[in-house]
Amino acid sequence: MAAGGKAGPKSPSKPRAGPGPGPLAHGWLVLYNIVLTAGWIAVLYVYIVHVLNNPSPPEVYSGIYDSVEVVLKVFQSLALLEIVHAALGIVPSNVLLTAFQVFSRVFLLWGVAHPFKEAQTSLGMSLCIAAWTITEIIRYSFYTFALLKMKPYVLQWCRYTFFIVLYPIGVSGELLAIYSALTPAAEQKAFSLEMPNPLNFSFYYHYFLVGVMLTYIPVFPQLYFHMVRQRRKIIGGVIKVVKKE
Repeated sequence: MAAGGKAGPKSPSKPRAGPGPGPLAHGWLVLYNIVLTAGWIAVLYVYIVHVLNNPSPPEVYSGIYDSVEVVLKVFQSLALLEIVHAALGIVPSNVLLTAFQVFSRVFLLWGVAHPFKEAQTSLGMSLCIAAWTITEIIRYSFYTFALLKMKPYVLQWCRYTFFIVLYPIGVSGELLAIYSALTPAAEQKAFSLEMPNPLNFSFYYHYFLVGVMLTYIPVFPQLYFHMVRQRRKIIGGVIKVVKKE
């Protein structure tokens, strides 16, 4: 899940510890992270333009998805390549964890927002898009610099600090967006299969969405506190104090 994207930290396309990927793989990862950084900056630009042109609620959030839909779907879906990167071993990420984290956002776009207008126009959708966008600009630009053997402290600090606020916002937005899709999913019987049928099996999509929401209970705290531990290890506590000798 994302929070702020994901509602949890995604396994990024970052350089491998030790010798790292080969020259071709390294070049591909640099290009990939640059393209994704640019893509999410484009999402942010469209988002800001919409807000400036529609400053009053509910217009300020109800039309966000329509404004960013195309570019958001393209660059969020490109994150599926991160599963390929992990599977090929060119990044040191766990394949199953990466798949879970990437699919959570992709599912929210294609399985919740795409079929249900109520999710598209919800406050939750605008919240999670905002959190995703800021998180991903920081994340992909951070790993671009890391691949180029540069790690600006400001960017590193943002990477391991902004999540404190962005992850809860992103998770809250995702849950609100899914919740807003429950009623239309039930009324439309979307993606559902009722008895009797040749398979002798029934499936109700709105119950499936409830199950998806319940998975946030064990997963989000685990991913959030993983980032807290990473922050302590990389830049210290809540605020790093630099003392002059």
